[in-house]
This record gives sequence, C-alpha cells and structure tokens, in this order.
Amino acid sequence: MDIQTLETWLWDAACAIRGPVDAPKFKDYILPLVFLKRLSDVFDDEMARLEAQFGGAKIAQSLLEQERARGQVSLVRFYIPPPARWEAIRRQTVGLGQYLTDAVRSVARENPRLSGVIDMVDFNATAAGQRIISDEHLAALIEVLSRHRLGLEDVEPDILGRAYEYLLRKFAEGQGQSAGEFYTPREVGILMARLLEPEPGMTVYDPACGSGGLLIKCHLRLLERHGQRENGRVTLPPTLAPLRVFGQEINPATFAMARMNAVIHDIEADIRIGDTMRQPAFKD
Repeated sequence: MDIQTLETWLWDAACAIRGPVDAPKFKDYILPLVFLKRLSDVFDDEMARLEAQFGGAKIAQSLLEQERARGQVSLVRFYIPPPARWEAIRRQTVGLGQYLTDAVRSVARENPRLSGVIDMVDFNATAAGQRIISDEHLAALIEVLSRHRLGLEDVEPDILGRAYEYLLRKFAEGQGQSAGEFYTPREVGILMARLLEPEPGMTVYDPACGSGGLLIKCHLRLLERHGQRENGRVTLPPTLAPLRVFGQEINPATFAMARMNAVIHDIEADIRIGDTMRQPAFKD
C-alpha cells in the first residue's frame, strides 16, 4: 500500500464517522480497528502457513487449540478468538458497538501483552444518554477498513505509525492543535536513527516517546542493516541481540498507540505510562 492509497483510505474512514465524532477523536476509533484488522489478517496468514506445513486446516487448528489449552501459544504471534476475527466482525449486523467492545476485550484476555492496548476504547460508550457513535456509523467504518488487506505480504509493519501520523496531521492540526506534540515527523525520526546507527544489543530510551516513532525508527534501522527476511517479515539473525527498547508517555491514548506500534513491529518494548519529569519509570 503506497502513501496515497493509505491517505485516501484513512480519509474515507474518517468520513464514515464524521458527525458524531469530533475530528481530533477520529484516531481513537479508527486506529484500534486498523490494529485489530492487522492482527486478524496476520493471524489468517499464519494459519494458512500452518495448514500448508501440517497438511490441512483441521490439523493446524487442532494443534493451535492444544497449545491454547496449555496456556502457551507459540505457533502464532497472537491468538485471535473467532468472534474477533475480521470476517466475523464484518458479518455482524446488530449490536455492533457492544460486539466490537467485547471483541477487543477478548483479544486482550487471550493475549496479555495487548491488555490496556487494544481494549482502551468502548465502542458502545454513551454521553448524555446517547451513543457517542452509532452502530450505523461503525458499520460504515468497518466496510471502509475492509477494502484493504493488512497481512504480512500486503503492507509494511509501519502501517500503523503512518496512519497515526496522517490522522494527527490532517485532523489535529486542522483543529488548531499541534500534531508535533504527539509525534516526531517521519523524516526527522529516520535522520535521528541514521545518526544513532544502533547496533545489536544496544539500549534505546525515549522519556517522552509519544506514539513510539523514534523507538520504531531505531528498530527499523537495525533491521535495515542486519536483518534477514523470513516467513514474510524481516528479523534479526538468532546470533544477534535485538535492541533493548524503553519509553515513557504521559498521554493514555498516545501510550496505547506506542504499545500498538511496538507490537505490530514485533518489538519487545518496555513502554510505561506516566509523567517522566515527576515520576520517571526508569531511573538507571
């Protein structure tokens, strides 16, 4: 997916919920669903690989369920429960707000790493006795997001970061807010990563990490120099140690975005919420 396609897609997604949701809040509803769709599409890709590897869908599903029963899933990155898979969501016709809320919470329960990340939004929330966003608007948003596949071979992992940057730039700045408060422009992040030239095993720390862009760029620079492509993704050879990634962010929504960004890039990052100036999470 190129940048123009991405931006057109996100603009149409924003238009689908325009009206009931203020423009600066578009990202709060769109990004978690983009994240969920990415997880679901990657899960489908990984299941297809397992089916080819083990000789059929039933065998692959049985092996996965056996792992899940033992409480330790390793065959796939994240286990996505059937009701939370994108096609199931797309088929839902009634009670969509509660269904989506239950879906993201079920994903968080199955995958503790995603707790407090994917389940931050209540799609069924009300204000003054009325739904903030109706099922009709949510259905329209889901249909727009269904236009593009976000699997391993369809988009780069940086899709979420780019989506976040676009939504902030387009709608936060349009409302008189500074998008620069929440993310560092992509070009600056790439330049800083090249200046730092991180090596395997190094520590990278950002005390005000925002959406995690600078941390991600350092990780991507390491992969650019030392990575190898395997199973649809670029990874470090097992002989090389990954970066040790740390960050802190005061804004809860932006903190969740940073965690999503780390997950989607397969980074084991320690990102914590809080005010670095008053309550630093990392003191050494």
